[in-house]
Amino acid sequence: MAVVLSSNLLLDQYQEKLVTADEAVKIVKSGDWVQYGEFVMQPKELDTALARRVNELEDVKIRCVTITMIPEVVKADPERKHFRFNDWHFSGFSRALQAHNLCNYIPVTYHEAKKLIEDFVEIDVAFVLVAPMDANGYFNLGTSNSITSYVVEKAKKVVVEVNTSVPVCLGGNGESIHISQVDYIVESVQNQKLLNLPESPISDVDRKIANVVMGMMEDGCCLQLGIGAMPNVVGSMIAQSDLKNLGVHTEMLVDSFVDMHESGRVNGKMKTIDKGKMAYTFAMGTDKLYDFLHNNPVCASYPVHYTNDPFIIAQNDKVFAINNAIEVDLYSQVASEAVGPRQISGTGGQLDFIFAAFRSKGGKGLICLSSTTTLKDGTLVSRIRPTLSPGTIVTVPRTINYYVITEFGVALMKGRTTWQRAEELINIAHPDFRDELIKEAEKMNIWVRSNKKEA
Repeated sequence: MAVVLSSNLLLDQYQEKLVTADEAVKIVKSGDWVQYGEFVMQPKELDTALARRVNELEDVKIRCVTITMIPEVVKADPERKHFRFNDWHFSGFSRALQAHNLCNYIPVTYHEAKKLIEDFVEIDVAFVLVAPMDANGYFNLGTSNSITSYVVEKAKKVVVEVNTSVPVCLGGNGESIHISQVDYIVESVQNQKLLNLPESPISDVDRKIANVVMGMMEDGCCLQLGIGAMPNVVGSMIAQSDLKNLGVHTEMLVDSFVDMHESGRVNGKMKTIDKGKMAYTFAMGTDKLYDFLHNNPVCASYPVHYTNDPFIIAQNDKVFAINNAIEVDLYSQVASEAVGPRQISGTGGQLDFIFAAFRSKGGKGLICLSSTTTLKDGTLVSRIRPTLSPGTIVTVPRTINYYVITEFGVALMKGRTTWQRAEELINIAHPDFRDELIKEAEKMNIWVRSNKKEA
């Protein structure tokens, strides 16, 4: 009888809080800070309804994490007179908006997000995409745990947009929000499927780099893969390898983790914490990944202050952190988020995991990049540079950089002098640029030809 009563009470609460999207967005006032859901969990119908209020509002500041579509509020306000849009981690859409001064980046060291939001960030209204409420009154946060649990705690008003396409992603912790924490409930009319990421084109160079990475892999290692073609190639190669007893403690869960698990490469037996579990903080991929996640107890969704805390990550042995970069200079500084003043992505968890991999017993932090890139005018340039492009942001400082990998091999940075680092990096640069890099290193007094004999 008590169970039935509890269910009736929940149903009553649900009906009391159920409104249309147009009714829900009326709680937004001029001057408010509004937080949208993250990654593929953007609230589409609330965004559209808020856009319809464009001429009623002034100075509404909106935050998101890696937009996966152009928000309707931006389309409705192309001169940015009413809505000011900001992103914690840039996507291609964010870059396009920034080019027209319609989006700003919010710098963040990902594992610090909890304290940052609790102590320094104002949130008046949160719009959160969720799975349908369960029998106990909980809405699952789906594929993006990340910072959402902090947002829900901090926001003065919380509106959930219920979408039946959202997979129920088990914790971990922080993966759900109770109806008692919700001010309004909006049921999606369209119930749009979550975005499926297009397959990244894979180059021969990506495969060569992945082969170098595979040569460093060991049984029992605990994996973190960054975003992009090359980490996905590594995942595919692992699935087809004879490696065994691998674990997963990652920031982002992608399709290749499904392949690794289903092939038997990943079982988590050697992990120290979350043994047997694939720990992650957000997921982006295709329906293959979302279907795999749904009610799957092998996957553990956590807030980012847990998954990305270097001191938590490093409790696992053999943490292998595999990430992309845009440029590395001869001082071994890594740029992975910007070229000059142009924001490409964000710091994300790269710094967290490279730092953690060094602390992990037997761990390796790998920064991977092709040795060259081709500019729009057809000019071939080296991605290992004397210094970073003017104005470029450093993502991983040289003191934390561990290994750098190109298609030409591996360069170890730890414990190396400035001239040794320069030499190691020149040795894995494209051969066409090595003499030029040597000359530049000599000009900067960090490497001279005679040192090659001493090494």
